[in-house]
Amino acid sequence: MRHLISITDLSDDDLRLLVERGAHFASGAVEKPLDGAIAGIYFRRTSTRTRTAFTSGALRLGAQTVTFGPDDLQLNTGETTEDTGRVLAGMLDLLVARTADATSELRSWAADGRMSVINAMSAEEHPTQGLTDLTTLHSHFGKVEGLRVLYVGEGNNSAVALALALSRFPGTELELRTPAGYGLAPEVLATATEQADRHGSRVAERHDMADLPAGLDAIYTTRWQTTGTSKPDPDWRRGFAPFQVTGELWESSPKAVFLHDLPAHRGEEVTAEVLDGPASIAFTQATHKLHSAMAVLEWCWAAH
Repeated sequence: MRHLISITDLSDDDLRLLVERGAHFASGAVEKPLDGAIAGIYFRRTSTRTRTAFTSGALRLGAQTVTFGPDDLQLNTGETTEDTGRVLAGMLDLLVARTADATSELRSWAADGRMSVINAMSAEEHPTQGLTDLTTLHSHFGKVEGLRVLYVGEGNNSAVALALALSRFPGTELELRTPAGYGLAPEVLATATEQADRHGSRVAERHDMADLPAGLDAIYTTRWQTTGTSKPDPDWRRGFAPFQVTGELWESSPKAVFLHDLPAHRGEEVTAEVLDGPASIAFTQATHKLHSAMAVLEWCWAAH
């Protein structure tokens, strides 16, 4: 049984395969390897791109879907996570779940062993977003190896997935510029750095916007308020203000593309000039959520 709960669950070969299969589906290829499968789509938190991508992706691949909203399961009335997982595993082949809560809940559902579990976003990590990001880079540049990426903003679950995924491709460089107190968790940065050392790539994090690298291939940001989280500092916007992505960042990297996992807040983490400008491939990136979702569904189902 295969699950995608964290990027770290994937072997190097599986990670590369998923990125390449995402690019394959982006080329317009259509197969129906999930014919006969039943996929549960459970979203406890709001979603536009990820929920639509997995639902439409499952249907395109030949599966049937059962959808659950935040008020639909008996978890709300006190049934345990373990009991819920055992019941769902007896009826579903795959479960795509966005909880924005602890990843351990997803692992408890996967422990039953009869149902593949896909993390469509937990509090700690957004692995399918990381795969989408790499699929986007692969589709645009024809490769991931050797690309230089600047990530600006909070070290949130999207940043975690990006760091854990990109660091495993040789020759890549990921520079994270995060507000003080809002960087990657130390253990995540340590894992990404260790992976980078092993693969001949580089990951670095700073908490200022001085001395930015030049000649970048991509500049990436996410919204400042991640789904399902809040910031303890009431004055957090003051600390985030210097990390807004503006057109000035392209002065030393004129060929860089702009990435954003969306939804975006123009005038906060990014200016409208950048998001809607010629360098932006953010909405193409959003479309690649479908292609990446299809790759993940296919990969999980192949082990059944």
